[in-house]
Amino acid sequence: MIEVNNLSKRYGRHLAVRDVSFAVARGEIIGFLGPNGAGKTTTLRMLTGYLPPSSGSATVAGFDIFRQSIEARKRIGYMPENVPLYDDMRVREYLAFRARIKGLSNGDARRRVSHVIDTCGLEGVRRKMIKTLSKGYRQRVGLADALVHQPDLLILDEPTNGLDPIQIRQIRELIKHLALNHTVLISTHILSEVEMIASRVIIIDGGKIKAADTPQNLISEMRAAGRVQVEMQAPADVATPLLAELPYVKKVSSQEMEDGWIRFMVWADSGTDTRESLYAVAAHNHWPLRSLFRHEATLEDVFVELTRKD
Repeated sequence: MIEVNNLSKRYGRHLAVRDVSFAVARGEIIGFLGPNGAGKTTTLRMLTGYLPPSSGSATVAGFDIFRQSIEARKRIGYMPENVPLYDDMRVREYLAFRARIKGLSNGDARRRVSHVIDTCGLEGVRRKMIKTLSKGYRQRVGLADALVHQPDLLILDEPTNGLDPIQIRQIRELIKHLALNHTVLISTHILSEVEMIASRVIIIDGGKIKAADTPQNLISEMRAAGRVQVEMQAPADVATPLLAELPYVKKVSSQEMEDGWIRFMVWADSGTDTRESLYAVAAHNHWPLRSLFRHEATLEDVFVELTRKD
């Protein structure tokens, strides 16, 4: 569905996107992630034809987004981070207007507007003025606008921006439903949402792709997956070197807690589980043990690990 090859964008001396290459297959939900200023939005704007690239190429549904821009745009539904809406229009009126702009005939426009109103849960507000809508419904109108011409590809830039937890859950379920008939490229800072719905994740930082894989594969490779927290009554100067000598252990730190117990953080190789060995050391030395917890890595851990500056 998407083929991007060595795509770059320069603003004066600043190279915002650097030789980015990736591919998205039909029917995938892709999480496109990166910290602020990483090049996410610039890349999305180039893919949708809003910005010309400085170099490189990209195609959507087989159409070059620069040399065949009109045909490529027909296959793309784009929802920007700040959805531009006409506040003085009613919801149905606005969607019909947008459908006609996108080239639909009167009959097709009526059918598609009815369909997206139903799909995006706008039936109860279809006659309301857009300026009276809540943030959640405004996002739904923006999504309906992106869908009204029945695109093959949906590009969603921060679709849950500013929503409350209930609204975020509703939009998440809606995106999962839309993925049955559309390829979805979603950019967001809410990594837990991406972890739940994305089939694959692309992480960009400093204008470069840092990782591209399934959330599960990225998490399994994380060094944080081998981190274990131990709370026990043991002299830190004695216990720390003993724990550090255990197999697969890379680093040990300690901290005295307010109640006198010592909290040890043990970093081990990814894919290993050192809890049994840690327990054996505590038992052998008769150190009281009250907590032994293995940290389960998340997509957020992966993101922080790949984009950290230290």
